[in-house]
Amino acid sequence: MSSSDPAATPAEPGPQDTSADVSCDVLVIGGGINGAGIARDLAGRGWSVVLCEQHDLARHTSSASTKLIHGGLRYLEHGQIGLVRKALQEREGLLRGAPHIMAPLRFVLPHDAAMRPAWMIRAGLWLYDHLARRDFLPGSGQIALEGHVLGRPLQSGWRQAFVYSDGWVDDARLVVLCAQDARDRGATILTHTRCHQLRPLAQGWEALLAHHDPHSARLTHHVAVRARLVVNAAGPWADQVQAMMAADAPGARPPARHLRLVKGSHIVLPRLFEHDHAYIFQGHDRRIVFAIPYEQRFTLIGTTDVDHVGGPGTAAIDEAEVAYLCDAVNRYFRQPVRPLDVVWSYAGVRPLMDGERSGKASAVTRDYRLQRHAGAAPWLTVWGGKITTFRKLSEQAGDVAGELLHDRRPAWTREAVLPGGRLLDLIEAEVDPVTDMAEFQRCLRQRHPWMDLGLVRRWSRQYGAQVLHLLEGVQQRADLGAEIAPGVHEAELFYLRRQEWAFTGDDVLWRRTKLGLHLSADQREAVSRWMAAQGGR
Repeated sequence: MSSSDPAATPAEPGPQDTSADVSCDVLVIGGGINGAGIARDLAGRGWSVVLCEQHDLARHTSSASTKLIHGGLRYLEHGQIGLVRKALQEREGLLRGAPHIMAPLRFVLPHDAAMRPAWMIRAGLWLYDHLARRDFLPGSGQIALEGHVLGRPLQSGWRQAFVYSDGWVDDARLVVLCAQDARDRGATILTHTRCHQLRPLAQGWEALLAHHDPHSARLTHHVAVRARLVVNAAGPWADQVQAMMAADAPGARPPARHLRLVKGSHIVLPRLFEHDHAYIFQGHDRRIVFAIPYEQRFTLIGTTDVDHVGGPGTAAIDEAEVAYLCDAVNRYFRQPVRPLDVVWSYAGVRPLMDGERSGKASAVTRDYRLQRHAGAAPWLTVWGGKITTFRKLSEQAGDVAGELLHDRRPAWTREAVLPGGRLLDLIEAEVDPVTDMAEFQRCLRQRHPWMDLGLVRRWSRQYGAQVLHLLEGVQQRADLGAEIAPGVHEAELFYLRRQEWAFTGDDVLWRRTKLGLHLSADQREAVSRWMAAQGGR
């Protein structure tokens, strides 16, 4: 689980070297969306929490999604109505609680009569509209593509389309905001800190955590933690953490359903259409591919579903996946795309539950399971999950934790707002997420007229109301400090280090922001050099 150079890394100490540096109620292993969400939920219930993440927050699966808040229309076809309903019930609450990093998004589904009759799609969309309450998202409809703005990017053979609502999310920032909320409620967040050992005690656990320098991956120090409960939210590494627990703890057996690692890859292309809707396409193999407006100047295409072989941290897109995604969109768009057009790509490993380990990867459930053990050294392991249901999963994990700790405490996150999501700090009244964000941007520029519109839009979308903290004491652009790269000032980089655990150029350019898409290689290197000069902490 670590990529450090063995020759440059001191030997890991044995159990005789440990002493309790930190004591807590719960140790959460894993800093993806499930780990950060669970830490937030537990800290908000008043338990003392330590979260350790071996790399950066959202370094792997949780920053490699299709970036959607959605029920999963295609899951209806697989009969997963319970999963779809659970996700749809979360959708609008999430959009309200984080309007800066989430937004409603309309999807266009061109109708292919050879795949399904129109009545079947209408029935599916009616169900999708009514499985959960909607307060502000519009329902589905049907349009003629000829002469319509939504039809212009498509080949002339596509005549009809269906339109429905879901949402978009900045996935990596969602993880960071959950970690911030957890920290603000008392949790300790340790990034670049790997759980090296877990040893059951007469009551609880002793864990040895190894901290590595973010820049060199060299081991710098150890932290010994005593916890009453361990939560394994390690995502693709959950099997490995479970095996570490099982070595000494009775009852920590792997689950009956095994973890199936499925790679999902995405490509980013120069913008393929001008409007603000997304497209959902279906290939000849009946797999779904999305084309989503991305970062103003780009279109995001994804995803693939390929069984992953190798370590969870080694996922990378291959030529066959790039060709597959290009072919999928070329079936629909007038403007042909080629692999040479790809400006960026990313891949992540989804840890999915699959008892059979057979059949198409795209058909494996995206639902989750919580496995628990209530012994003297209690533990809870999270298997599977998807971004849209992270809050519900975290809430249920908090309920289970209360049972294992013999101290049930009430849930609290259903109506809670994530850091930066309370736009009433600047605007007078809330209407809906889109209207509120537009008004927030207007008020922000009115308060700071020296800010150009591009900076207002980017900072309001990334930080929401927290931008007011970033701008404390700033009266003019010069107060932001040196401009390390176009639009990237020292004030923002210091803020990201202090408040968001960003220590490397990649942390800033590809996870806290997507500035890597907008800067040249030399400009990205300038940001990386600045971050490295500040040190690892």
